[in-house]
Amino acid sequence: MNRLFGAKSTGPKPTLNSAISNVDTHVESLDVKLAKLTAELTTYQQRMSKMRDGPGKSALKQKALKILQRRKMIESQRDQLQQQSWNMEQANMMTDNLKNVMTTVDVMKDTNKNLKKQYGKIDIDKIERMQDEMQDLMEMGNDIQESMSRSYDVPEDVDEAELDAELEALGEEAEFESSLGLGAGKEGADGMPGFMVDE
Repeated sequence: MNRLFGAKSTGPKPTLNSAISNVDTHVESLDVKLAKLTAELTTYQQRMSKMRDGPGKSALKQKALKILQRRKMIESQRDQLQQQSWNMEQANMMTDNLKNVMTTVDVMKDTNKNLKKQYGKIDIDKIERMQDEMQDLMEMGNDIQESMSRSYDVPEDVDEAELDAELEALGEEAEFESSLGLGAGKEGADGMPGFMVDE
């Protein structure tokens, strides 16, 4: 059986990238052949354009026809190989995308597990108690500040009647001083009090 189908290969299995590389190399070699055949056809065309109709021109035309047929066959083969290469590249991109998706899923699983573990250590009741304690401390601090800023021996309540009486007393005192010549109205031209100015 091994003579018919060969022995089992023990070498490394071909990868998609190596297969694409092999196909692309083959396509490049076909492109070289096509360029050579196109150059030959161009040469025949130039020679035939200078020849008269006859057996010589007919012979060249037959050769050119065979070269054209060969070129079409190679072009068809090249197009098939290019399509194969494209299909393998598409498959390769899909494989890479799938690997990326699997990597992302694994990372998300690990992240989810770590988040659950971390949040599992958090006691929400403890946080609420701490917030309440902080609020109590802030209120206590405000009370202390208010107590420290309190004024001493300053009457807190002054009504309007008391204010009016105080203003009236100040007005009477100013009139009394004015009548004694102590007010600003008796000042001389140089700003001296009236009782110091000679009349």
